[in-house]
Amino acid sequence: MYSEGHLLRTIPPKQPTYDIPLEGCILVESFHSKELETTKYDVYLVVSSMRVRDPHHTRTLSILQVSSSPGFPNSAGGVRLDDPHLWVECGWLTRTTHQRLYGDPDLPIRVYVYDMPRKFTYDLLWLFRNSYRDTFNLTSNGSPVHRLIEQHSIDYWLWVDLIAPESERLLKNVVRVNRQEDADLFYIPFFTTISFFLLEKQQCKALYREALKWVTDQPAWKRSEGRDHILPVHHPWSFKSVRRYMKNAIWLLPDMDSTGNWYKPGQVSLEKDLILPYVHNVDLCDAKCISETEPKRNILLYFRGRLKRNAGGKIRAKLVAELSGTEGVVIEEGTAGESGKAAAQDGMRRSIFCLNPAGDTPSSARLFDAIVSGCIPVIVSDELELPFEGILDYRKIALFASSSDAVQSGWLLKFLKGVSPAQTREMRRNLRQYSRHFMYSSPAQPLGPEDLVWRMMNGKLINIKLHTRRSQRVVKESRSICSCECRRANFTSSIPLS
Repeated sequence: MYSEGHLLRTIPPKQPTYDIPLEGCILVESFHSKELETTKYDVYLVVSSMRVRDPHHTRTLSILQVSSSPGFPNSAGGVRLDDPHLWVECGWLTRTTHQRLYGDPDLPIRVYVYDMPRKFTYDLLWLFRNSYRDTFNLTSNGSPVHRLIEQHSIDYWLWVDLIAPESERLLKNVVRVNRQEDADLFYIPFFTTISFFLLEKQQCKALYREALKWVTDQPAWKRSEGRDHILPVHHPWSFKSVRRYMKNAIWLLPDMDSTGNWYKPGQVSLEKDLILPYVHNVDLCDAKCISETEPKRNILLYFRGRLKRNAGGKIRAKLVAELSGTEGVVIEEGTAGESGKAAAQDGMRRSIFCLNPAGDTPSSARLFDAIVSGCIPVIVSDELELPFEGILDYRKIALFASSSDAVQSGWLLKFLKGVSPAQTREMRRNLRQYSRHFMYSSPAQPLGPEDLVWRMMNGKLINIKLHTRRSQRVVKESRSICSCECRRANFTSSIPLS
């Protein structure tokens, strides 16, 4: 991630500068030197004679590190990045109707990031940072609260990439715009998971209601009824008390569980919404690690986690009863903290296959832990929806078994032993290539999860515009029989990666 030095305060002096490329762009208003009064928590860029200080890239690993860097937040004098008196209007930011209809279809998606009050954004990051070491709160199932928040921190990773200076960004398929009328999509930067877990219940509900009113009062929301708005609600409890009022928006989800009553009928669909991967818990097993662990993988099937779950997770108890004590199979109750992480990481790196059964929800971070560990996932979760499946072919990296088959006596072991050594080697090579697609980072990397989000979004734009324009012209007397509540397959207009 970018440190606060890049995101939350002016760029320090005495750094080399480089010219902004202005080819094909029109300078709207030239900059004149002036001391401006600024407030903390804003994003700044110091500009002089159309030259920008060269960013110093840093790469960090969690949302905690950004909010805990020295000097957070600290602002001296500077110019806001979104200052209307200083910006460059380029052709790909403001296209005419003719250009949009007949121009290059592969131009970047233009996203407007709402400048929400800081109680929805920076104040929540501060709360997360300041309570990280001081609290030992656990969820009802015993999971550490802050680690759970990090698993679902997709809202942070997308936001931190979108608000970064364009000169520091690596993704070319999405660009932040400063005017709402130029936007294809609108991003709502509200940390719904942090607020759910770290605020008192009534305080959280009040904040949810305030956020709902703030967003739905926006002219852009009213124009489209929210259809072109992106709402990150990656934890099933995030924004749950009010999100039904925003069901037209594009929800960023971990899955579309139909067994745990997380989502009501008509709220989510593969056509409208998008499945995103969890942030993995364990460290990446890179090419060198894969090579070194290859001869050490002497466990056929490995699982470490909660053995008793509700809803679709009841399959776990049945699998434990079927597999416990079997040669080549390791099934362990999970533990929290660094010791639990180390044990899971070691176990996955010593195993050929990693069991991924349903839990309270069809999905879990365990799947992505297995992928980055080079352990072939064995997925036993009948209701699971997978991230970016319009782009990625999971059959190349994972095995799938129905719950009814997996609990039959001897069936699962026979199935796994029937996979040839050549096939396991091929799947492990594919895992090494696919792991990049599930690793959030800053700056966001090409082919990383942030990149694939926008590839998938590109495939949704035509339908979004269809329903938005239709809603704006349909007369009151119309029966309006068209509905978005279909369950079409996850899709994208992009060419598959493999």
